[in-house]
Amino acid sequence: MKPTIILLITLLTTTIGLSQSLNLDFDPQLAEKLGADDYGMKNYILVILKTGKAKMENKDTLNTLFKGHISNIQRLVNEGMLFVAGPFGQNELSYRGLFILNVKTKEEAQALCETDPAIKAGIFDIDLIPWYGSAALGEYIEISKKIGKFKM
Repeated sequence: MKPTIILLITLLTTTIGLSQSLNLDFDPQLAEKLGADDYGMKNYILVILKTGKAKMENKDTLNTLFKGHISNIQRLVNEGMLFVAGPFGQNELSYRGLFILNVKTKEEAQALCETDPAIKAGIFDIDLIPWYGSAALGEYIEISKKIGKFKM
């Protein structure tokens, strides 16, 4: 009986060891720069922008708020705090868009969202959701700058 248990333990530890083989392309400097854990991942906050309660009848005010919204997005990108932003198509959930913020806590994300004039004015409501994704997401920004024909 004991040899069978020893054999099973040996097989299990060998199998577990094989399932987590080392990545031969691992770049420790890049992993550190991007804040990656051992799996190449890190924590972010996903922000879902939804239609808010505020109704703006004045088109000039609405345009000013949206210009401020876009400027704020660009500022957060330039500061390395926002990696992904974009609108959703028409949907029944009243979802308007999303952000993926390069922060670890909902409190940090809330503070950044409060700098957005459209959110502050109630044009958008937000849901904040912790998200665990690839640390390489930060590299998306540099690539995005090279593939658009027109500047945002």
